[in-house]
Amino acid sequence: MANASSGVAVSDDCKLKFQELQRKKAFRFIVFKIDDKVQHITVEKCGGPDATYEEFAAALPENDCRYGVYDFDFTAEDGEINCQKSKIFFIAWSPSISRVRSKMIYASSKDKFKRELSGIHYELQATDPTEMDLEVIKERAK
Repeated sequence: MANASSGVAVSDDCKLKFQELQRKKAFRFIVFKIDDKVQHITVEKCGGPDATYEEFAAALPENDCRYGVYDFDFTAEDGEINCQKSKIFFIAWSPSISRVRSKMIYASSKDKFKRELSGIHYELQATDPTEMDLEVIKERAK
């Protein structure tokens, strides 16, 4: 179904891949793009379960917008016990040098798309790599 504010629909593959990331840990990250020709959000790239955060960041183009989902694993200290935890981050990547039209379409489609992906823990809006640095992710996940 198309997004009322932008006219962009979400492909079923986006939801299926997200569920595989969330439930089966099949992926570490997913990068989504809006296909202008068919007005659909599609899966552009998936990183395997052993992919690094650096690989995720490198999968985002420096001059165009994307949505990204990253499954961040970390160890939390709970008293004297260390617990393995996982938090899913939704990153709206909108570099300042991208086209204005692209920024507008991604911004107007973001909320509906994010609702389609049930289970997001945190959201980041980034216009340059420093706003989504791994240290930012670690700090938010605490």
